[in-house]
Amino acid sequence: MTKAELGLIGDAELVEELTLLTTQTARMRARMADIMAELERRRCSRPAQQRARR
Repeated sequence: MTKAELGLIGDAELVEELTLLTTQTARMRARMADIMAELERRRCSRPAQQRARR
């Protein structure tokens, strides 16, 4: 969206769009944190799994 297009949209619509984007960003950050925690958990558990196989 360009600055010219933003100028045509009312305040309420801009606030609504901002709220939507903020919510999406928060969800994405939470999902990224979950994925990184899972990868870390797997990374830390690998040596134990490898010892069990021997």
